[in-house]
Amino acid sequence: MPGRIDTANPHAGTNERVKTRMGPRVGVRRGMVVVAVLLELGATWVTADALGAPGSDSTAAKLAEWGRDHGLNGVVTWLETLQYDHDVPQLGGVPSGGIPLAAGAVTEPAPAGSAFQAGSMPLAPLAAGPRLVGEGEWQTVVEVNKKPAVQVAALRPDAQHTSFVAGVLRMDPALIRGELHPGTRDPGGDWTASTSLSGAARKNLAAAFNGGFRLNDPSHNGYYSEGRTVAPLVDGKASLVLYVDGHADVGAWDHGVQMNPLVASVRQNLQLLVDGGQVVPGCATGGQAEWGNTLGQAAFIHRSGFGVTPAGAMVYVGGPALSVCTLGRILQDAGVVRGMELDINPDWVSGAYFTGGQQGTPHGFPLFPTEKVPPDHYFSSSSRDFFAWYVRS
Repeated sequence: MPGRIDTANPHAGTNERVKTRMGPRVGVRRGMVVVAVLLELGATWVTADALGAPGSDSTAAKLAEWGRDHGLNGVVTWLETLQYDHDVPQLGGVPSGGIPLAAGAVTEPAPAGSAFQAGSMPLAPLAAGPRLVGEGEWQTVVEVNKKPAVQVAALRPDAQHTSFVAGVLRMDPALIRGELHPGTRDPGGDWTASTSLSGAARKNLAAAFNGGFRLNDPSHNGYYSEGRTVAPLVDGKASLVLYVDGHADVGAWDHGVQMNPLVASVRQNLQLLVDGGQVVPGCATGGQAEWGNTLGQAAFIHRSGFGVTPAGAMVYVGGPALSVCTLGRILQDAGVVRGMELDINPDWVSGAYFTGGQQGTPHGFPLFPTEKVPPDHYFSSSSRDFFAWYVRS
């Protein structure tokens, strides 16, 4: 009978009732333990798989790339947004150490006929109050036959984020040529161009910087190089075009730049940010179609961009605490007539210049003080595509 106590085992009935009552809870706990173990094993496998990728990308960057490669774009963006909300750049203050003097800078003026001659004046300060010592002043860091080939400048990005410094780099196309280098994952595959600046790829090296958003990003950016189309080139997209002679141009695809036999590579990213020498009005209001779905156009974060001046000078901007609009404003002030945003996020914005490249032993310097990615990052295989710039031989 139910509840009857067995005299040979006085606790038998009680134990049966306890086992019946506790069984489901024990099962749930055991299930939770199994799930936890599986999650831990899964996380361990994911981490090992992600960190096993070649190259010197940071742990955070490799994990993010693994997630985007495995259909977790939205999750990665959400996590990046949480990180940004936790680490919004501070307002006010002054740059630690002031405006940096570029390592290896020389003082040769731009000669007549140089692509820099029209823009020899310092960049206008964007921060309120007086210009800091050295702010916006162009410094030559690579010379060719006593002519400035690469120049850099540093300035605060706006009137609010006054403790930060952004960097601007410009190159003379008569003295510098560019090459698009593939990444091991983006675009992946086999290419003539190397995935790192090692060996012969270091000879005459003058500068390097990151490419654009991932090719699997929802903004659908195109990629063409070495006669191959990896991602279809999209009509109207902002496009950084390199020609076989090594000079670069920027424009909206098929509305200013287009395919012809002289095109060596095309790297698309989002929409034009500077057009006709003006920052486009939608820099503050555009959505995912214009500026991508990562953090949004108003977030003040590491960003990079590229453009060309009327004289053909090639200009790169990289720095922290930049919105889409402030990035565009710096490009505009540097004389850019057509410009575009490249990548964002501290793990990827990685502009650098190199001295000693003409002797075959380049030494790299970051373009701005808080750059997270070291210049020698490019000496190992990169998972993402990048641009390298060389002194013309």
